[in-house]
Amino acid sequence: MQTRSIGPLDVSVVGLGCNNFGGRLDEAGTHAVIGAAIDAGVTLFDTADIYGGARSEELVGKALGTKRDQVVLATKFGIPYEGHEGGAAAGYVARAVEDSLRRLGTDRIDLYQLHAPDSAVPITETLGALNDLVVAGKVRVIGCSNFTAAQLREAEWAAGKGARFESVQNQMSVLSREAEDDVLAVCDELSIAFLPFYPLANGLLTGKYKKGEPIPEGTRLAAFPADRAAHVLSDENFEKLEALRTLAESHGHSLLELSVAWLLSHRQVASVIAGATKPEQVQANVAAAGWQLDAEVLTAIDELAPR
Repeated sequence: MQTRSIGPLDVSVVGLGCNNFGGRLDEAGTHAVIGAAIDAGVTLFDTADIYGGARSEELVGKALGTKRDQVVLATKFGIPYEGHEGGAAAGYVARAVEDSLRRLGTDRIDLYQLHAPDSAVPITETLGALNDLVVAGKVRVIGCSNFTAAQLREAEWAAGKGARFESVQNQMSVLSREAEDDVLAVCDELSIAFLPFYPLANGLLTGKYKKGEPIPEGTRLAAFPADRAAHVLSDENFEKLEALRTLAESHGHSLLELSVAWLLSHRQVASVIAGATKPEQVQANVAAAGWQLDAEVLTAIDELAPR
C-alpha cells in the first residue's frame, strides 16, 4: 500500500470510512471489516461522533484494540446529535473531544476534523480551541470538512502561528467534480491535503446499481428517501456510468478501479476514504489503487464525465 501525507501524518492511499459501523453493521461486522482493512494495509480510519447514532467511534475503538498505535485515527465533531448541541464554539470543542476520546478508548486523536463550518462562531475561536487540544497532546493535527475555497483561506490566515487545518474533506468523485473548480487549487496553494467523501458516489461507482432494476436491499441508496435516490439514479448518471464502465473494461479494469484510480490521479488527494460493509469490499477498494491512469485514459474520462 502506498502512502501520502496529511501534514506530519503518513496515511494509506485507500482509507476506511466508518460511517456504516453502529448502523448498517453491528459489532461483529465492524470487527470483520476493520480486521480486513488492517490486513490489507489500510492505516487511515475515518469516523465521526455522529456516525451510527454515536456508536461508530465506540465500535472502531473496540475493533482496533491493541492495534490502535498502528493506524491513523480520524474523527469529526460539530454536527448536532442527541444530547449534543454541535457547533464550533470553544466550550463545545472541549467537551466534544473528551466524548470522542472516551468512545474511541484512546488518549489522542490523530486527525480531528470540524465536520462543517459554523457561521455563528468566529473561526479564530474554533482554531484557538483546537490549538489548545494539540498543545495538550489530545489531538495531533486538525482538519475540516465541507469548507469552501474562501473559508480555507480565511482559516489559514486566522490560524496564525497556531495549529492550522492540514486537511479538508469535501465531496468528490468522477461524477461530482466541483472540488476541481477551486478547492483543489487552494489545497495546492496552502499545502492542505484533500480527502474526498462519497468517492464512489453513494455506491453508484461500484456497479451494483442497474438502470431499470430495483435498488438492492441493504445498500446505502435503499435507505434514502425515494426522491433523493431517484436524483442519484438519474438517466444522466446511468449514461455516464455505462460509458465509464466500458472505458474501464477496455483496459482490463472495473468501474470501481477506474473511480478510485481517477481520484488518486489528483496529487492533492491524500487518501480515498471508502466505506465498506464486507471484507471483500475493503479488498476491492485497496486493489483499485494499483491502477495508475495515463493521459489517454484521463482525457477520455474528461470527455465522458466532464467537470
